[in-house]
Amino acid sequence: MFRFLTLLVALGMSGVAFAKADCTAHPKDEWIKESDARAQLEAQGYKIRKFKVDGHCYEIYGHNKEGKKVEIYYDTKTLAVVKSEID
Repeated sequence: MFRFLTLLVALGMSGVAFAKADCTAHPKDEWIKESDARAQLEAQGYKIRKFKVDGHCYEIYGHNKEGKKVEIYYDTKTLAVVKSEID
């Protein structure tokens, strides 16, 4: 029984660590084009290693202008930051 409870706690905690961003679902024709979004973020000083669509979000992995590692989710229509993790 103890092992089962430990497993449940571990699984529950890992779900928190891997929780996705909750972006608003905009119609695709209202999204900023991926190439334009990437260009705007690079103009802000981001060095983008990976740019992808994750659900209703744009998500980048890379580094900010200070050189810190980032994982950031953006609204696809406004490019507002929805969730970010900076190391």
